[in-house]
Amino acid sequence: MSEYPKIPISAFAGFGIELEYMIVDDQSLAVRPLAERLLIDADGLVRNEVEHGEIAWSNELVSHVVELKTNGPAASLQGLANRFQDNIRVINSALEDEGARLLPSAMHPLFDPARETRLWPHGQNTIYQAYDRIFGCSGHGWSNLQSMHINLPFADDQEFIRLHAAIRVVLPLIPALSASSPLEQGQPANWLDGRLRYYRENQRKVPSISGPVIPEAVESMADYHRKILDPMYRDITPWDPNSELQDDWLNSRAAIARFERQAIEIRIIDLQECPAADLAIAELVVALVRAFYDETLATFEEQQAASTEHLAELLWASSRSGDRALLEEAALLGLYGLTCTTSLREYWRSMLARLDGISETSRDWLEAMLARGPLARAILERVGAVPSPTSIVDCYRELAQCLAEQRLFEP
Repeated sequence: MSEYPKIPISAFAGFGIELEYMIVDDQSLAVRPLAERLLIDADGLVRNEVEHGEIAWSNELVSHVVELKTNGPAASLQGLANRFQDNIRVINSALEDEGARLLPSAMHPLFDPARETRLWPHGQNTIYQAYDRIFGCSGHGWSNLQSMHINLPFADDQEFIRLHAAIRVVLPLIPALSASSPLEQGQPANWLDGRLRYYRENQRKVPSISGPVIPEAVESMADYHRKILDPMYRDITPWDPNSELQDDWLNSRAAIARFERQAIEIRIIDLQECPAADLAIAELVVALVRAFYDETLATFEEQQAASTEHLAELLWASSRSGDRALLEEAALLGLYGLTCTTSLREYWRSMLARLDGISETSRDWLEAMLARGPLARAILERVGAVPSPTSIVDCYRELAQCLAEQRLFEP
C-alpha cells in the first residue's frame, strides 16, 4: 500500500504528503483511542493502512492518531487539499456515532501522556514496543505530536545531494510559518512550536539519532550513510540487539533520507487547522527548496558551507518565537540573500512575492496566514495569558470546526 514506483522520480516530479490528526471526544476533546475503528479493510480486519483511492489512512504510534497520506507520489501539490478534506469529512462522519471527531494542530493542549497514552496494538507493533522499551513513549514527544511530512523525490546521487543541501537551509525557517503547538497540559509552553522542543529532546538517550536536528552536510548517499546512519545504528545496538529499529526511519533529524522510496522527508512542519492551510505551507516550502536547488538564491557550495550549528540556532529561535524570530547571524545573511537583520515574517513575505510555482489559491491563504501570524500565536491570543480549561476547550472546538469546514482560524 502507498507504494512508490520502482523507477526513481526526478526531483520535484512528484510529492508525498502526510497529515496526522488526533481523534478526540466531540464535547470534552479528551483523546479517544479509536484509530482501529477507521483502519478496517474489506474483510473486516484491522490493518496498519487502508487505501481510499488517492488517499490512504494509516496508524501511528498511538491509538488516538490517524494519518492521512497521498497513496504514492502525487504529480502536483495543487488540488491535494480538497482530496484530503473529502477524506476528513468521511472520517468525521464515521466517528460521529462514537461521539468523536478529528482535531487539528500539532499538540493536544490538555492531554496527559502518562495517563492517556495507548500504543497501537496491531500489525508490526513490535517496533512501537521496542521504542517504548528503550525510550518510554508515554510522553509528549512520542504520543502528543502531530505534523505534516513532505516527501520530495530524487532520481540519483547528484539530485540527492543538491536536494539535501537545499532542504537543509530551508528547515530553520519553517516554524515561523507553521508553529501550532503553544500549549502543554493547559499551560503556555513558552515556545510557539512546543512540539519541536520535545522532538529535540525525546531521544537524548541515543544522541546520534537526532544529532543536531538540522542534518549535517553530506557529499553523496554513501557519505550520508557514513555520517548519519551508521553511527546511529551502532549506538542503538546495545538497546536493540535484534536490529528491529535499524532502518532509515530511526533517524530523527528535521529531514531524513528515505532510501526505500528515494525521497527526502521533511518532518518538522506543525499541523495546521485544515488541509488548505497545510498545503499552502507545503507549496511555499517546496518553492523555496526548489529555488535553492536551482541555485537561484545561493550556490550549492554556499549551501553546503552553511554551519550546522548556526542553522540549528536559527531553527530553535524560530521554534520559540515564530515569525518574530530574527535572521541576524552574519554568517547566514548572505545565504538567504539579505544584507541586514530581518524578521522571519518579512523574509517569508518577500519569498511569497518572489517565488514561482505557488497556486493563486495558496497565495491567498498564505497572505492571510502571514498577516495573522502562525496558528500558535492566534491560539494564545484566543485563550489569553492565563488560559482556563474552558477557554482552551472552546478554542480547540473552534479549531475542530475549522478542520470540518476548511477555513482559517482567526484570533
